[in-house]
Amino acid sequence: MTYNTLLVESAQGVATVTLDRPQVLNAMNEELSSELAAAVSELDESDEVRAIVFTGSGDRAFSAGADIHEMAERVAGQESGLPPRSREQEGRDWGIASTRTPTIGAINGLAYGGGAVMASSFDLRVGCEHSSFRFLAASYGRVNATWSLPMQIGWPAAKDLLFTARVVKADEAYRMGLLNRLVPCPQLMDASLDIARQIAANDPRMVAGIKGLLIGGVGSGWQEMFESEMLARQGALRPTPVHEGFSDFLSKKGRRGMNP
Repeated sequence: MTYNTLLVESAQGVATVTLDRPQVLNAMNEELSSELAAAVSELDESDEVRAIVFTGSGDRAFSAGADIHEMAERVAGQESGLPPRSREQEGRDWGIASTRTPTIGAINGLAYGGGAVMASSFDLRVGCEHSSFRFLAASYGRVNATWSLPMQIGWPAAKDLLFTARVVKADEAYRMGLLNRLVPCPQLMDASLDIARQIAANDPRMVAGIKGLLIGGVGSGWQEMFESEMLARQGALRPTPVHEGFSDFLSKKGRRGMNP
């Protein structure tokens, strides 16, 4: 499939999705949102793709958020002053968060507004000295990220960022867990792809199953989470037979212990 606002590549089990509107800091208009939803759905259904890396074109921004100019044009003459939102726009970030395929954000610059919300929906985020975040909704009379941000950084820090709408620079983002890794900017994509390849090298059934258990366990009691894992091991996540799962180890000479 071809896209007008995205660059999509795939190699060695890893797909890379680049938001490609650098002239407007990769702001997300209706077309980008629609294409992104389609790309994520297609990649998530592919048995060849085992991890997805998201980044932005240029060296200034991952994404500045919603395309405000397009929003203003769409509400011209409307009494409500609110643009209609497509299904793709409404479900874009949940669609990313709930993929079976692990997602990694290579945050190459600012991630503001909708860009910050999207970043909070990724499983992992890698940043560099140019990375910064700003959850702007409250300053614009809106609400978002109440479901995604606390899952990444906890309630106290999420309240801070959502209530104040302040800028969070890379060092602070790393300290609070909004960034999983912080590397020099020239190393950003290599570091992100390295993580993706490590994930892609593992059993895809188990990686997807682990993510599903983590998502399904949100809001559950601790014992319920334990029992869900036990049930999964008896069903869809039944362990791979020993001689298959540990074939590389068993093929080596000598006898050594290991912890599976």
